[in-house]
Amino acid sequence: MRIMNGYAVVDVETTGLLPGMHHRVVEVAVVHLDVDGAVTGEWCTLLNPMRDLGPQRIHRITAAEVRRAPTFGQIAGELAARLTGRVVVAHNLAFDLGFLTAEFDRVGVGAPLELESGLCTMALAETYLDSPSRSLATCCRVAGVTLDHAHSALHDAHAAAGLLAVYLTRCGRPEPWAHLLTGAAGREWPPFEEPVRRPVRRAVAGAETEHFLARLVDKLPRVHEPEGAEPYLAVLDKAMLDRYVSLSEQDELIAVAASLGLDRPTVERLHLGYLEALAAAARRDGWVGESERAELRDVAAILGLPDDAVTQALSASKTPARKGFRLQRGDRVVFTGDTVLPREEWEERALRAGLVVRPDHVSGRTRLVVAADADTLSVKARQARERGIPVITEAAFHRLLAALSRDDW
Repeated sequence: MRIMNGYAVVDVETTGLLPGMHHRVVEVAVVHLDVDGAVTGEWCTLLNPMRDLGPQRIHRITAAEVRRAPTFGQIAGELAARLTGRVVVAHNLAFDLGFLTAEFDRVGVGAPLELESGLCTMALAETYLDSPSRSLATCCRVAGVTLDHAHSALHDAHAAAGLLAVYLTRCGRPEPWAHLLTGAAGREWPPFEEPVRRPVRRAVAGAETEHFLARLVDKLPRVHEPEGAEPYLAVLDKAMLDRYVSLSEQDELIAVAASLGLDRPTVERLHLGYLEALAAAARRDGWVGESERAELRDVAAILGLPDDAVTQALSASKTPARKGFRLQRGDRVVFTGDTVLPREEWEERALRAGLVVRPDHVSGRTRLVVAADADTLSVKARQARERGIPVITEAAFHRLLAALSRDDW
């Protein structure tokens, strides 16, 4: 009688293609199958790679999602427990094992993960599928296996598990790889001492998230006339450059509000005043168009203001216009991460606009940093935040370049 745990089907999403080039795992999933191919469990977590996330257009993971996710070392023990005693399976096993081995090596663990001890559903497709391609999507289509949300570790792991289940119905008994099941049952993993962190899953599409103002304590001593609120408004100015308040900026706003003794109602009044100042700037020519109203509505939503706040702001007659952030010729800008538009093209646009591009580092003279993801964890972004330098999106940088061009006329 065989006493075997079965299979652990794994998939990883990564910041790049080569673990030896400092690329890291940003999501890992494990699906358990018994020896007959039935799913018996699943586990998945995002990981904080402590660097930028690479090709986000492929894996669709945002820095905001991984910012509070565990590091690999904090889940290494739990992951090892889910692999222990099982044959490790993946679609393109060499890729996944290469990254997992590199991650275990970084935390000082020699993981018993060898190609010859696992199964690759991509390689097995040549024997058990009549498929024109070895890609996961094509193999699943030929085998009649559902693949939803490709490049999600959990969905891809379930798809590879489905392929293995099909192979098990076609390979006969005993399996050609029965010796792997026997070997896995007796393979030992080293002990782990790292504390365990709870896994963090991807955000569910359409799910509502709590507004950052909810983190303010409502019952702080009330500041009725917050004369010292300018530091908060200065941080808000910087945060609103790209019409997106990143998690780092949320933390900074909350910290500044708490240090000034601003409770939530006071901050909401400051937000309304900020919106009124933007509205005053919008109506300086006596007419506010729909595009300007739409932008004011976006700002109101970001600031947690009610739906009628824009109407209220536009009707305010005495609020002075607030002078916003403007780029000037000679300002230094830095680009970081894998931008949607090629970095070379952004650098060329910046140079044509009279800006100075510093690709190598962030200094105290840097005016702003441009990234595809404003929450990016890149070294340059961390350096910028430490110096209070804005980290903005490409769309925001495009608007600033357009404003600089108008100023030149």
